Amino acid sequence: MPFAFIGFFLATKSYEFEWITLVYVIFCMIFARSAAMAFNRYIDRDIDKANERTAKVREIPNGSIKANSALIFVIINSILFIGTTYFINPLCLALSPVALLVILGYSYTKRFTTLCHLVLGLGLALAPIGAYLAVSGEFDIIPLLFSAAVLFWVSGFDIMYALQDEEFDKEQNLHSIPVLLGKKNALNLSNFLHFFSFIALTIAGTMGNFDKWYWIGFSIFSALLVYQHTLVKYNDLSKINLAFFTTNGIASVIFGAFVIADLLVK
Repeated sequence: MPFAFIGFFLATKSYEFEWITLVYVIFCMIFARSAAMAFNRYIDRDIDKANERTAKVREIPNGSIKANSALIFVIINSILFIGTTYFINPLCLALSPVALLVILGYSYTKRFTTLCHLVLGLGLALAPIGAYLAVSGEFDIIPLLFSAAVLFWVSGFDIMYALQDEEFDKEQNLHSIPVLLGKKNALNLSNFLHFFSFIALTIAGTMGNFDKWYWIGFSIFSALLVYQHTLVKYNDLSKINLAFFTTNGIASVIFGAFVIADLLVK
């Protein structure tokens, strides 16, 4: 959501600000996220049931939600997502099935490709460019750079999160970077991807002529990425939830707030 707001407010520097469009963007984010999460739980219900880590905490395996109810929830949110894009502009409506294909299709990818982490990153990377398109109706390099940063950022931390299931994924013939490379090399690749996220944000900040607020947010975001990697070791995953959920959540909110502040100050 913070990166979607970045894309939206970035566009309003050149195009008219409309509250209704912001509301539509928020609704699209909610509906898309809800559909993607529910579909992942539905598709992976048997895998989650077999995995000791997820069997008791995931809703379908523990019986708190029925599988068919989750599927209905996915269908409703997908329809609402496409329906909302109808009220935004023709380009967003035309691209809405493509966006759904990416964010829903991700749930299948670990069954046949190690690139599943990148597909997840691509799904979340649609947020800044999608919000920008909602306002402008056309593509531009700066929001695409923000999307690239999200792609590398999300892919990197998803690799870290997948370290927990390396042995289980091997047993189930599932694909992931940790399965392919092992924990240590997977963490190295995660570092590499986060470095590319850093580069993309540096280029975006320079090309976009952002001021001090952007660079303060950028510095905090980068520091939290580095901190995240100090928490997770290939032989010690005890702090992975702190790195994955808490640190990433704080990093994105802080960065989004500083970037939007920079845009509004201008």
